[in-house]
Amino acid sequence: MSLIILTSAHRLRSVYRLQRIHGHMMTSQAGSEVLFEKVGNAGVVTLNRPRALNLTMIRHIYPQLKKWDKYSETDIVIIKGAGGKAFCAGGDIRAVKDAGKAGDSLAQDFFHEEYILNNTTGTYQKPYVALIDGITIIICNDVGGGHFLPGFQGKLGLFLVLTGFRLKGRDVQRVRVATHFVHSEKTASLEKNLVHLKSHSISDVAQQLDSYQEQGSLDAEKPFVLQQHTEAIDRLFSAASVEEIVENLKKDGSAFAQKQTQTLAKMSPTSLKLTFRQIQEGAKMSLQEVLVMEYRLSQACMRGQDFYEGVRAVLINKDQSPKWKPSTLSEVSEQTVEECFSSLGERDLKL
Repeated sequence: MSLIILTSAHRLRSVYRLQRIHGHMMTSQAGSEVLFEKVGNAGVVTLNRPRALNLTMIRHIYPQLKKWDKYSETDIVIIKGAGGKAFCAGGDIRAVKDAGKAGDSLAQDFFHEEYILNNTTGTYQKPYVALIDGITIIICNDVGGGHFLPGFQGKLGLFLVLTGFRLKGRDVQRVRVATHFVHSEKTASLEKNLVHLKSHSISDVAQQLDSYQEQGSLDAEKPFVLQQHTEAIDRLFSAASVEEIVENLKKDGSAFAQKQTQTLAKMSPTSLKLTFRQIQEGAKMSLQEVLVMEYRLSQACMRGQDFYEGVRAVLINKDQSPKWKPSTLSEVSEQTVEECFSSLGERDLKL
């Protein structure tokens, strides 16, 4: 199954991997981890490293997107994955972890340059289409999540970001993370048609995506995975703090509430509090303001302990038993939270 994201200067866009198509190969840098092609009036980016997005890839993608944005003979940009199980399995977290531990500048450079790239795609002046097929993972308080998550219906965005609940297939389009849903076997045909459109206006590209979405019926009759819980989510996650949410869940006592209580109990208390405030603040911010805020949060994570412990427990030792510090919500002071959102001075992200 594929998720199709159509974006313009007024919609958030994220960068992912692409499946290579036939055409003139413009460049094959970064050890062929990123492939750039010019096919007709379309610029095509293929993320050719399905496991992780790294700084070298970012440094090749950014100037190419800037070039195509100014190039009069490029009317549309398409970005997609190289195939396989993963579309984008996230950033190179192991490398960032190692750099942070060693005090290497990569811990700052990766997020700094990635966020500049995110802003570039988020303000692109030409149609920008991401063809998402396979596993796609992001850090929730990353790549502009604080900009679009508060706009989800009710408290759904807050629920997703606190619990880490995973959405699949058509449900990603239903919550408007993706604009369209198209069967995997149709993506090659869709890409070809997008490339050869006579006009690449936003409306013409959107019409093409609409027509492909209408052709597919997979899971169309299947209800949204959280449909039966939306009322409970709005009620239980309407709170002034994470502690109040946990109290609501414990008082409710339903099977759904108990499951969420158990889920939150496994999370980093510091991350829960930072994420809660991120969503509150993000609802009042522009994309650029959110990216500045989230860059500050990324650097706070690099200074703390829980990021490294989480990577150890999940990716390295894989014991799934992180030892958070502090270990309880009550131990995470408001001062600690405030410091994570504070200006970095000369090191702040500038867009």
